[in-house]
Amino acid sequence: MPKGSQTGLPQPLTDWFAARGWAPRRHQLEMLAAGRAGRHALLVAPTGAGKTLAGFLPTLAELIEAPTDDLHTLYISPLKALAVDVQRNLLTPIEEMGLPIRVETRTGDTPSDRKARQRVRPPQILLTTPESLSLLISYPDSDRLLATLKTVVIDEVHAFATGKRGDLLALALARLQRIAPDMRRVALSATVADPDGYRAWLAPYGDIDTVSLVQGEKGAEPDIAILLPEGKVPWSGHSGRYAAPQVMAEIETHKTTIVFCNTRGLAELIFQDLWKVNTLGLPIGVHHGSLDREARRKVEQAMADGRLRALVATASLDLGVDWGDVDCVIQMGAPKGSSRLLQRIGRANHRLDEPSEAVVIPGNRFEYLEARAALDAVEAGELDADLFRPGALDVLAQHIMGVACAAPFDAARLLDEVRAALPYSALDAATFDRVLHFIADGGYALRAYDRFKRLTLGPDGLWRVSHPKFVTQHRLNAGIIVEATMVDVRFRNGRRLGRVEELFAASLSPGDTFFFAGLSLEVERITTEDLVVHASTRPARVPSYMGARLALTTRLAERVRGFLYDSAQWQRFPADVREWLEVQRRRSKLPAPGELLVETFPLDGMHHMVAYSFEGWNAHQSLGMLVTRRMEAQGLKPVGFVANDYALACYGLEKITDPASLFSADILEHEFVDWVQQSALLKRAFREVAVIGGLVERQHPGKRKTGKQVTFSTDLIYDVLRKYEPEHLLLQAAWDDARARLTDVGRLAGLLDRAADTMVHVELDRVSPLAVPVLVLIGRENVAQTGTVDDALLIEAEQLAARAMQLD
Repeated sequence: MPKGSQTGLPQPLTDWFAARGWAPRRHQLEMLAAGRAGRHALLVAPTGAGKTLAGFLPTLAELIEAPTDDLHTLYISPLKALAVDVQRNLLTPIEEMGLPIRVETRTGDTPSDRKARQRVRPPQILLTTPESLSLLISYPDSDRLLATLKTVVIDEVHAFATGKRGDLLALALARLQRIAPDMRRVALSATVADPDGYRAWLAPYGDIDTVSLVQGEKGAEPDIAILLPEGKVPWSGHSGRYAAPQVMAEIETHKTTIVFCNTRGLAELIFQDLWKVNTLGLPIGVHHGSLDREARRKVEQAMADGRLRALVATASLDLGVDWGDVDCVIQMGAPKGSSRLLQRIGRANHRLDEPSEAVVIPGNRFEYLEARAALDAVEAGELDADLFRPGALDVLAQHIMGVACAAPFDAARLLDEVRAALPYSALDAATFDRVLHFIADGGYALRAYDRFKRLTLGPDGLWRVSHPKFVTQHRLNAGIIVEATMVDVRFRNGRRLGRVEELFAASLSPGDTFFFAGLSLEVERITTEDLVVHASTRPARVPSYMGARLALTTRLAERVRGFLYDSAQWQRFPADVREWLEVQRRRSKLPAPGELLVETFPLDGMHHMVAYSFEGWNAHQSLGMLVTRRMEAQGLKPVGFVANDYALACYGLEKITDPASLFSADILEHEFVDWVQQSALLKRAFREVAVIGGLVERQHPGKRKTGKQVTFSTDLIYDVLRKYEPEHLLLQAAWDDARARLTDVGRLAGLLDRAADTMVHVELDRVSPLAVPVLVLIGRENVAQTGTVDDALLIEAEQLAARAMQLD
């Protein structure tokens, strides 16, 4: 097959580029060169730079030059929707070049008969997710199927490499490399702060020198504005809902707009708000992870066909879904991180040489500073740091079981293979042995029960699955994403709209109303598995989603703190934000970078303490639980606390004279352990690791356990292990999760370590301006968590602000 003289591309590819009036970009040709040299590669390039095509270029070139009927390339995506989107975009050039290349998807949505056929006659290019790949590896014929594999392309690698899905994928890559030793690994991303960290993650045994770093050309600078209706920034709220008319005006003047919200509940609210002011009746959709698959697909297709003028969405669309007609992105509330903002801005235009247009709508005054900080960070090219951590043991247990389902294995050889995955490179033999024996008998306290004896060591020294039923059980239950217990939302005729949390459903009664799937729904009845509803014209409540809060990144927090202290920056801010900071400086203090400002003052018959720690809502929520426990121990009679991303406010009946004693580092040794063990936190974490580790099944053949049944099973086992085997592997994994993910204890520990040396205590006779945004949340914590702002909250905020802003 002749090659294009300049590019090294096969002639059909050269002709295809020419027919479109295109030329391959430098980074696309560098990816091709890395492929021809047989090297692993990480491509970091902005959205619109043709990343996906660059990742597939070596595959297309090889399949043109040396056609094969076998599986050649696996493409791994964090989202099912992205796999479908890539299939659509990849088939276009293949069909236009007339190439005999089959491209298929394999996800949880793929029919089982097609999955079975794919294992017998695979396509040359298979698009899948980390979970579906792990299941594929669990079949006995996987060695034969995957032995021909030449390339694995991992898209949007930043979306999962540092989490449990990344652990699962790293282990799967190690297995693939054993099956196909010459396989190349390719990863693609638009937003990576630490390319070398990702190169090490991608490389076998973390050998960074085997991975070429290819960097794309920088695109046009994004055009980002902060929208301030009537030039004012509200005192409270997180959502930017006050700006619905201005958002609608932006939608009216653009072809297609994506409106990003930080939570699913807020997406539903914003959709309703926009509909009320949509006087032109423009077609608007809503898209988030709780909607039914068919509803999501319809919306995605409508966007792809250009039939929608606007789409209200959550992080479900952060990643790479390529709609060229999107010409504006609006972020409701602060983005919480510069990488996230860049990722979302990248959804506009998808063309490298044209600036992406974006609008950020801050929810309150602190969020104005945060939005300004995010814009500065984007301009400076500063991205949020990614934290790589050791691999999770519950994920390792799931992987080992999958390997056993495919064939008997030798423990020493498997340990060596597992260590080739960077998250597990430091795994010691004793810990590996503990994981192995946990799968074999459930651990010391559970070994009397046959249902936990999933592996057996044979006389040949190989481990094998004890009974075929465990193979079926593994394939039904494998996966990393453990959702909060959910129930189906259905109409009386059985039509399914999506799912909401069981906790939320349990709080509803017949006759109650809530917004979901863009409709106001009235509850008819509630069963263990269904919430039966009908459409209503009455005003509605809103779904509440667990774990929906995005944490303010450390780098953005540092920039916000810098703004507070450096008054030279204030001239860039609106007049009301400037006045807010000036009055704070006169009446109290503005914290210097690194300082922990703590204010105490009386308000409404109670004593308040506000700590401005800037460690994010999650860490502050955890700290509030701990500090109020310590207040109780000191006889300060705490009544409650409230937190936002920037501050923690505690209030009680007694005056706090020594705040330093409430923030000492030993709080993590005493109060933290008591709190996590006594609250539902550890139980919730245990439920997740027990499901991931395979101790408890979510599904049996022909039926699915309800969330209540799973919770009941895991709570029973949890109580047994706490009592009889407190050192059990899964309790350790649950503790790790509770520390890292559920409580953000890493940021907490840093804050408490610094507190003694950096705390500045200011005693005031009344509330300070800086305290207003957090204090208006008191009594409305649940409202704050879903991002709701109502009229009463705004009135209350204005009254409190008037007292705070009054100069003596």
